Amino acid sequence: MKKILLSGAFLMFGAIAFGQDLPTNPEPGKCYVNCKTPEVWKNEDVTIEIAPAYKKIVTHPAEYKTVTERVLTKEAGTRLVAVAAVWETKTVSYTAKEDANKLRAVRATFSSDSQTIETKAASANWEMSEKAPDCESSDPNDCRYWCYKPVPAQFVTVPLTKLNVDANTVSTPVPGYDKTYTKRVLVTPPTTKTIDIPAEYGSIKKVVLVKDAWQEAVTVAAKYKTVTKEVLVSKGGLTTWKEVECKLVNNTPLPINWNLASATLTSGAKRIIDARLLPILKDGISVAIESHTDMRGTKESNQDLSERRAQAVTNYLISKGVNASQLTGNGFGESRLTNRCSDGVSCTEAEHRANRRTTFRVINSK
Repeated sequence: MKKILLSGAFLMFGAIAFGQDLPTNPEPGKCYVNCKTPEVWKNEDVTIEIAPAYKKIVTHPAEYKTVTERVLTKEAGTRLVAVAAVWETKTVSYTAKEDANKLRAVRATFSSDSQTIETKAASANWEMSEKAPDCESSDPNDCRYWCYKPVPAQFVTVPLTKLNVDANTVSTPVPGYDKTYTKRVLVTPPTTKTIDIPAEYGSIKKVVLVKDAWQEAVTVAAKYKTVTKEVLVSKGGLTTWKEVECKLVNNTPLPINWNLASATLTSGAKRIIDARLLPILKDGISVAIESHTDMRGTKESNQDLSERRAQAVTNYLISKGVNASQLTGNGFGESRLTNRCSDGVSCTEAEHRANRRTTFRVINSK
């Protein structure tokens, strides 16, 4: 009977507070809570080019080799016994080194730039106004209205590099040069008996171009960066009724064994939260987390410790994917003792343990 009255009162509060119809076809002895459907997001990767592909040019100098060449230094002729032949010296030019080119590489030039990426789309949240100052009703939920307020989109700016002028080469001619050698030339042959005079030869060295200067292009690959952005899959904010156990509308203990003066969740405490709270919150129901301490220690330190423990539970639930709007966390220090163990009273360890507690209860969505 007590549970039926409690659930009836709870449903009446939900109907009055939110101005909505009660659930259709409710079951006797069941409790219902007003919930909001959560927003569903997904992560999407966007790959952008932060540095372009370009080429690097490597130049190689011209190649030469030195060759030795046999040349005629004196032509064959004849001479007379009586009258000698007349000779003269003649200068002959030849190419000692041929013309070529020298290449110089000019590096590519770049400039800085940036690109702005939308990492989270614009959305909106429901918020309830303050109570109107001229409201005559004693009900704290009267004279209020709901506003659907926009939440601006989020952006991130990524620096990147752009190619201004690609690499190229500048060609500079390298001139060759000529050399000369001399030879004797017969001007007047003898007029009487002739004697054969053999030709004379010499050796010269000259530099011959084997391969002209050449270039080799090496391609440097572009660079990319992947940015993750959140994309809204489906909007939340729709109000629905969820059936809950009637006992959950009252403070229900979470049997967490906190270490002394610590607000850090142990692996055992996380398993308890996973088993007791996560299944309820996955349906979009909202809960209030409350943490308390015994009277040992100062009131200020106990208040801080209880707040940190309540926050540790809410932070863990958020890390498991629960929407923060479904959670309320409060610490009450030693202000709500469950027994006689206040300052100056001698109590057993079991009695102190009863005051060191963390509880949760189902509440209507805001």
